[in-house]
Amino acid sequence: MAKQKDKQKLIANNKKAFHDYFIEESYEAGIALHGTEVKSMRQGKCSIKESFIRIENGEVYVYGMHVSPYEKGNIFNKDPLRTKKLLLHRYEINKLAGKVAEKGLTLVPLQVYFKEGKVKVEIGLARGKKLYDKRQDIAKKDQRREAEKEFKVKNL
Repeated sequence: MAKQKDKQKLIANNKKAFHDYFIEESYEAGIALHGTEVKSMRQGKCSIKESFIRIENGEVYVYGMHVSPYEKGNIFNKDPLRTKKLLLHRYEINKLAGKVAEKGLTLVPLQVYFKEGKVKVEIGLARGKKLYDKRQDIAKKDQRREAEKEFKVKNL
């Protein structure tokens, strides 16, 4: 039997994190969910725009991750904004806790996706950008857009 590719179906993406932070490292973590939350995610009803991650008592939690209630879930639906536990190995948690203790580093969720039928969260170890860094990124993006536009016009 042929080996299956790692099929990843993107559920939610956090573009704001790339705008506000320099992403230094990224990790993949599982997430502890209830049944109706998984069904809701299969429909793509998840948002991580305003969410953040904290390490408390040796466990990693994501706050502010909105999973819309499953429409057919009635009494089994959970609170859409409840804190959700992330599943990482102990050595990864210890490593992240040490790095977050450094000045200026934080953990942010980058994307949520399905991998082999399981919901995974890509978390990034990030350093905040200053206003001038954001301006530089916007200027680079504008230059790239202009270059693509000129290239497109020349090739017509």
